[in-house]
Amino acid sequence: MRTPGADGFDLVFGRWQVHDRQLRDDTDPVCEEWVEFDATSEAFPVLHGLGHVDRITVPDPPEGPAFEGMTLRPFDPSTSTWSIHWSSTRTPGRLDPPVVGRFTDRLGVFEGEDVLAGRPVRLRFEWRVDADRPSWHQSFSWDGGGTWRENWTMTLSRAG
Repeated sequence: MRTPGADGFDLVFGRWQVHDRQLRDDTDPVCEEWVEFDATSEAFPVLHGLGHVDRITVPDPPEGPAFEGMTLRPFDPSTSTWSIHWSSTRTPGRLDPPVVGRFTDRLGVFEGEDVLAGRPVRLRFEWRVDADRPSWHQSFSWDGGGTWRENWTMTLSRAG
C-alpha cells in the first residue's frame, strides 16, 4: 500500500504537449504583457514512487535560445508533503530553492521563498488536477504573502 499523498503527481506521468502563458517580465510587479509558447514534457516516478522527475523542452521561447528544464519532486512520507525543485539550462548549475506543499482534493498548493532580480519573493505553485488537461499556475508575492499575482500558467495535454 502506498503512503497517503504519495500519488499526488501521478497525474503527470507520461508524455505531454505543454502550452505556456507567461508575463513577459515576471520580475516586474506591474508588467501586463503576456507571451505564449509551446513545449513538450515527459514525467516519470523515481524512488519507488516517493519521487517524481520531469523534463521540459522549450524549442522556441519568446526570448532567448531554446532551453531545457527539469523538476525533481521528492515526497516526505513523515509530513505527507512534496518539495518541488527546478533547474534549467537558462541558469546552469542552479537548483532553485524548493516550494513545499501537498494536494487537497483536486488542488496541490506549494509555497517557498527565493530572491529574484535582487529582491526577496514568495512563490506559490498550484497544480490543478484534471485527467485530460492538468495545469500548473505560478504566482509571486513581493510583499511577504500579503498579495499574490499569477505570472505563468502551463496547460498540459497528452502527447500522441
